[in-house]
Amino acid sequence: MPKVLISADMEGVSSIVHSAETNPERHEYERGRALMTADVNAVIAGVFDAEPSADVLVADAHGLFRNLLPEDLDERVRLIRGRPRPHGMLGGLADDVDAVLFIGYHARAGSGPAVIAHTINDAVLSVRLNGREVGEIGLNAALAGHHGVPVVLLSGDDVACAELLDLVPTATTVAVKRALGQAAAETMHPAVARDRLRQGAGAAIRRRTQIVPLSITSPVTLEVDLYSPATVDTATLIPGVDRVDGARTVVFTGRDVAEAYDVVQLLVLLAQVKPG
Repeated sequence: MPKVLISADMEGVSSIVHSAETNPERHEYERGRALMTADVNAVIAGVFDAEPSADVLVADAHGLFRNLLPEDLDERVRLIRGRPRPHGMLGGLADDVDAVLFIGYHARAGSGPAVIAHTINDAVLSVRLNGREVGEIGLNAALAGHHGVPVVLLSGDDVACAELLDLVPTATTVAVKRALGQAAAETMHPAVARDRLRQGAGAAIRRRTQIVPLSITSPVTLEVDLYSPATVDTATLIPGVDRVDGARTVVFTGRDVAEAYDVVQLLVLLAQVKPG
């Protein structure tokens, strides 16, 4: 019985093109939640098409991690929601997970034109692991790889799909829209997108043993460019975190990807603290 983890972000969900559809304070958010839940249900159906006995966890991985509509989610899965939590966007990840699926993911900052491209949030300008720039796709694929788990599927716009394939060339991707800009895309009908997601998920699960987990050499040098100099000031209070290259970049050397990932999570939380 394979154990499968679905990590669901929101910006890469089919039909979504603007942050008004992903922000709880904007009027289009409730529609965005419904679109997100429907995409995830399509992926769940595909996983069970391939493996009817699968043990499936779904990690709500956007914003405050409280977006998916629990009452509308497929009853066969368990939902992980809320934050902060271990492994962040990959809540539920463990060595016994057989495959991870990234649903509704977006490209990293600076990779446009890409729909709502950013790296974690507006506080983080860039993240590098051992000198290689990564976004949420790369960070989470690296953490999964640290646990020996392959990322077998990603859905999002065409740029996000290319970002994963650059890291995991044998993964399956489903482009549910073609990016035209930061807030524009050529989209398909949601029902068509969900058919493709279901088929793609089934194919990815069937091929899971053929996908090699992403491996990052240890120790891991983490570099993060932060928007606010005040956040840099606070970040240097973390043992092992140092300021480099002027006011915006901090560096940390971790024993492995997992330690570096935890520091990224902490930096994001610190960025929410405003100077007195």
